[in-house]
Amino acid sequence: MKGNIIPATDSNFELEVLKSELPTLVDFWAPWCGPCLMVAPVLEEIADLYAGQLKVVKVNVDENPILSSSYQIMSIPTLILFKEGRPVDSVIGALTKNQLISFLTEHLNQA
Repeated sequence: MKGNIIPATDSNFELEVLKSELPTLVDFWAPWCGPCLMVAPVLEEIADLYAGQLKVVKVNVDENPILSSSYQIMSIPTLILFKEGRPVDSVIGALTKNQLISFLTEHLNQA
């Protein structure tokens, strides 16, 4: 993982996401997934752009089946935004930077 993106696993997900003080965007992905690889550089830009306001975490679905099952991940990439330890919204598929910013702005600007 590059820059401000944190890898999460079945074992550290609670600490990195559920107990995070920052809103956390979780990318459920796999290395063989073309759209996942397309969205990866966008997520790196978002992680840098929102540093200090948002945590970006990646979960490899192949290596973390418990998480994938518990969040009912059926298609990847699936992005889930968590606030205060709870999922508040999700989107499936590769987004452009502008689409992802719109998705995040809707939730991050709420009190």
